[in-house]
Amino acid sequence: MNVARAVRLTGRIVAATHNKGKLAELKDLLAPRGLEVVGAGALGLAEPAETGDSFAANAALKARAAAEAARLPALADDSGLCVAALDDAPGIYSARWAGEGKDFAGAMARIERELKARGAEPPWRAHFVSVLALAWPDGRLESFEGRVDGRLVFPPRGTRGFGYDPIFAPDGHARSFGEMSAEEKHGLPADDSLALSHRARAFQKLARALID
Repeated sequence: MNVARAVRLTGRIVAATHNKGKLAELKDLLAPRGLEVVGAGALGLAEPAETGDSFAANAALKARAAAEAARLPALADDSGLCVAALDDAPGIYSARWAGEGKDFAGAMARIERELKARGAEPPWRAHFVSVLALAWPDGRLESFEGRVDGRLVFPPRGTRGFGYDPIFAPDGHARSFGEMSAEEKHGLPADDSLALSHRARAFQKLARALID
């Protein structure tokens, strides 16, 4: 990760995502800091191909593309679920496992099938990773990584959150992310030191360096 510079982030920022669930989470995290958040879709920005070989590389290319096109600071997230018994798959391909139709129910079912095909016994260890990349139109870039460890639960539980949230229970908790409120996952609004989610933990680092 890049070493953060002393550049305070204020005003308007582009959330460089076309994923509605991810956009909602970024707005939850950014809005309390007095930042005006606009999604890439609302600005008509193209969605770049994720050709990087890591979460950091994909987050950087999305942030830089949005910052250059919008001429505004842009924040991009690249994140995914890494399952230990599947050699950390789906990892950076987490969204692709859901296909063009974003069928995460199918992607979660695939994970369960592959675990059983390998004869992996529960508890199935996994972790979520999020890298937030913040780019400015002048080419500057800062990156921040968050991680949360836990286990997989089947069948999926809960309808909150998005993506793989219904099959992931963080360490120390019986409920899945799909059963938790945004406030529980993000530690909002009173105490973000209680953040559970990988995205919120990455955001904590960003906020300490560039906002708070």
